[in-house]
Order: sequence, then C-alpha cells, then structure tokens
Amino acid sequence: MGKDIRFSLVYRDMWQSAGKYVPRVDQLVKIAPEIVDMGCFARVETNGGGFEQINLLFGENPNKSVREWTTPFNEAGIQTHMLDRSLNGLRMNPVPADVRKLFYKVKKAQGTDIARSFCGLNDPRNISASIQYAKDAGMISQATLSLTYSPVHTVEYYCDLADELIANGADEICLKDMAGIGRPVWLGKIVKYIKEKHPNTLVQYHGQTGPGFTPASILEVAKAGCEIIDVGMEPLSWGTGHADILMVKEMLKDAGFSVPDVNMKAYMNARALTQEFMDDFLGYYIPQRNRQLNSLLIAPGLPGGMMGSLMNDLKDNQESLNKWFRKRNKPEITQDELMIKLFDEVAYVWPKVGYPPLVTPFSQYVKNLALFNVTQMEKGKERWSMIADNIWDMILGKSGKLPGEVAPEIKKLAQEQGREFFTGNPQDEYPDKLDEFRKEMKDNNWDFGQDDEELFELAMHPEQYRMYKSGEAKKAFEADLEKKKAEGGGLIEGNQPKGVAADAQAPAFSGQPSTMNINVNGESFKVSVSYGDDAGQAAAEAAPTPASAPVAAAPADAHEITAPLEGKFYLTKNTSETAIKVGDQINEGDLIGYIEAMKTFNAIRADKGGKIIEIAKNVGEDVEEDDVLVVVG
Repeated sequence: MGKDIRFSLVYRDMWQSAGKYVPRVDQLVKIAPEIVDMGCFARVETNGGGFEQINLLFGENPNKSVREWTTPFNEAGIQTHMLDRSLNGLRMNPVPADVRKLFYKVKKAQGTDIARSFCGLNDPRNISASIQYAKDAGMISQATLSLTYSPVHTVEYYCDLADELIANGADEICLKDMAGIGRPVWLGKIVKYIKEKHPNTLVQYHGQTGPGFTPASILEVAKAGCEIIDVGMEPLSWGTGHADILMVKEMLKDAGFSVPDVNMKAYMNARALTQEFMDDFLGYYIPQRNRQLNSLLIAPGLPGGMMGSLMNDLKDNQESLNKWFRKRNKPEITQDELMIKLFDEVAYVWPKVGYPPLVTPFSQYVKNLALFNVTQMEKGKERWSMIADNIWDMILGKSGKLPGEVAPEIKKLAQEQGREFFTGNPQDEYPDKLDEFRKEMKDNNWDFGQDDEELFELAMHPEQYRMYKSGEAKKAFEADLEKKKAEGGGLIEGNQPKGVAADAQAPAFSGQPSTMNINVNGESFKVSVSYGDDAGQAAAEAAPTPASAPVAAAPADAHEITAPLEGKFYLTKNTSETAIKVGDQINEGDLIGYIEAMKTFNAIRADKGGKIIEIAKNVGEDVEEDDVLVVVG
C-alpha cells in the first residue's frame, strides 16, 4: 500500500473564490452532515479571511455561524481549520496585538482546531506572532508560505522561510498556491526540502486551479512528501476555485497513493445542496467567467480568492469608463479590452512596488493600483495619480518588509508627498485598542457575547459590525438582492459587441428540464439543473446603478467637492480619526473622508477651503464619480 494522502475540503474558500458571498448558517448546518457522511475528509476549512465580514454584510452574526458550522465536524472527529492574515487578522488592514490575541482565544472556544496563518508579504515577524498567539490559545499553528512566481520568489527563498517559521514554533507548514501559478516541479522541490530537513513537520498544499497547473502540482507535492491536499467539489470546483475531490482521489490512487474512498451518495447530496444554495441567492453573485480555467492568469498571477471581486470591479470600472467616454463622444471599451489592459498593467506595476506576493490584501492592492492606473490613463491622466492610503502603507513598509525593491519613481513620489519609509516592526504602528472597544460595547449596552466573541467582532470589523447591529447591513443586502432578482434575465456574462443591447443577447431558457435523474454506481440521484443562475447574475450586474439623488441647490457662492471615483463614502476609516461636520472650517487639501473602492480606502481631500454647509452623502452610502460629497461656502 502506498503512502497515505488525506484531504481537506475548503468549503468556505470554494464560495469566496467563486463570488462575493458564502452560505447562511442555516445552509451550512444543512450541508454539514452530508460532508461528514462523504467519509473522505480529515479536515474542513470552516472560517477565516473574508468569511466573517461577509456574514456581517448580509446581516448574520458570524459567531453564531462559526459555532454552529464547526460543531458537526468537531463531533465527527474531523479537524477544522481557519485562514487568518497574521498582522491583518481577518481584515484588509492591520490589527492591534491585543485584538489579535483575543482572536485566537475566541476561535478556539468556537471549535476551530487549526490556525492557518499567512502574511501577504511573507514577513516572518508577522507570522511568528500569530504562531505564538495560536499556540497560547491551544490551537495547532499552521504557518503558511504565500506562493508566487517571480525573480525574487525562488525555491531557496521559500525553503529559508519555512526554516525560520518552524524554528519559531510552527507545528505545520501550508503551501498556499493562491493563484495556482506555482510551477509543479518547483513546488515539489520546496516540499522535498521541508520533508527532508523537518521530517516531523506536516505539509499541506492549497492550490487554486485558475491557470490550470494545479493537478500536476498536486501530483508533484504528493510525490515529494506532502500529507494533506486541499480540494473542492462540484458545482464549485475548477475555474478560480479548487480541484474536485473525485479527480484528485483518482489521480493519486492511480499514482500508487493510499487515499480514502468517497461516499458517492453523500457527495451527490452535498452537490445538490450546493446548487440549491446557488439557486437561492449565491448564484447572483458568481460571475460566469470564474467558472472557467484561464491561462491568461499565469502572467498577472492574481489569486482565485479575489477573482470574484475582480470581475465585479472590472464591470463597475468598465461602466464608469464608458459613461465618461459617452459624455465626450469617445469610443467605448469592452470588458475583454479592459481586462487585457489590467493584466498588462499588473505585470508592469508588480515589480515597481517590490513584488509583494499576490495574496490578500496585497493582491487587491496591486490589482487596484493597476486598475486605477488604467482608468486614469484612459482619461488622459498620469499613471500613479491615485494611490490609496492602504497601498501606500504597503509600499512604505508599514505592513511588513517587501520582498523586492520599490522603484525609484515610486520613492520619488513618496518624497514629494512627504511620506516616509518604515523599517521597524509593523505591529508597533498599531497600539492596543480593546479598552476603547469595551467602552463602546458598554456605552451601547451591547452584550459582550460568549467568550467575549461579540467584543472581538466589533474590534476586528468596527464599521461592518456597527452596520450589522443597526440593521442597516441586512437592509442594504436585501435591497441589493431584490434588485438583482427583479432585473433577472438570462444574459450569459461575457464580452458583448459594442452597441448590442444586453437583452438581445439573452438566450431563451423555456422548455428545458429543471431536474435530471443521474445514475452513479447503481444508485439514482435527482439533480437540480440551473440554466440561468450565472446568466441571471451577469444580467443583474451588467445593469447600471441608478444615479444618487441630486443634492439640494447650494448658495450661489458655494463650492461642491465631488467624488473622483465610485465606491462607498465614509467620513473616517478608524476610531482614531475625527469626522468632519457641518459648520467646520476646512482648508484646501484637508481630508474630508474616504471612498472605499475595491477593498481599499481612498482619501478624499478638499480642492477648495471654506465652511462646510452640507455633507451630501451618508456614511456607507454608494457614490458615483462626480457625485457631490461636501458643499463648502
């Protein structure tokens, strides 16, 4: 019998890699027994990363979700693991140390066994702190190598990083091939080194399938000694997701490895339930292109976990650009044209900002910077004319040490803007905050929750938690979903010819079966067939967002400060800032607020001073380019 290979189902990541949302807790609890009954999983990824923010965005308590989702796996003896972003915890920006420490205590109490900690810059200082915090909370610490392929990311680079993380207490190592661009032989060499030098350290491989290397990579890492492989399952495997358990099992079995059997009845039941969740509401947020392999992703190296948001961002920016072009009687741009420009710009930008591994949040930062550059240059403006504060923090070293050198032109721009590079420990820049959040909980008479889990949620996701508690998050989500359902349609997402109306492209779906009977190993299964979920999603997303309500007429001598881009408007981005208010006197260049676009906060500054007469947008409100934000006079 060959070497044992075990499997881990990345059920949360399957959804995040496909689109915007993950299932509700009632749906997770419904499918959990089928996953257990499949009998082939040693581990299940149950939470982490964007999972909890997404819960908050559709008005669901993340702590309830994690507790109820982990329970059936805990009871079945299946290990649970979460993904965390080290210095950034579960969010896009750095987290104070006291909040990070509470994070692991809460997750352990909620039933999570293993902390898969990664740093988007592979800075061992950030990961090593997470190793210690996880172990102090009684969790297994799985330190992560965020894999990418560049002149500075060599086999030796990753072998040295693994040595340092293991020396700092990591129990396990995960190879996180988040974009699926790790070359198979190259990955095998890294695993072989780790297993030869650290034979008692378990190695787990996580690879997303976007560019198509992943099956070969799985085979190579298994031959080199990897013990656990992350897998997905239909109907969400492949594309920007993960290889399907059935294929991986057969491939490894044929190669002589000992792999667990799959209970096909349970597999088909879980498959049908996953499709049911897509049909319920999740399919409205899954772009069709994310269901396809695409070797164009090799060059930009963008990860599957962000491709759902990328396609939505691309669509939004295409609409915004075309609106701008139409006003000026210029030819419009197709989504494919914009996508190729974006991929080319990512390849240009990435080395200029020091080759950060393209994983959350830095994949978003590089992609956002490239997309901002493209849209600004299409409008005749200069490259680098819009760099969000979060992106500057990465460039300046406030999130950790970059693997490569920042280009001279970026250094010069930083100097011109009075920005200084930081070489200290990133955690030192973010002082403890829990006492402030405790006070806020008490002032609002909010329950701290079991094991202080509600306190943790506020501290980790302040803005999202406040919107959840107010009920605004749920209302906004339900309104958005109703809008998508009402717009419906059957448009297959893709590149539409210029001048062709969307509805002219919609195929007819009438008269086609909604279910089929499929025979598997002698058993008959009734399977739902959806012809329009991805298509309807595309049609809904393709529709332009209505313009915001006009601002009331201002005095004749008033000046309107307008939005330079689309996104959500916020007056502050953290509790240390003081929001502007009507009656304040501001000067040209003063900060008036932020527009959150593509997961980054873009500082908006006054282009003229004066007394604030009106703040025209509510906190968290969607704004379009050129919308009035503040009126001064």
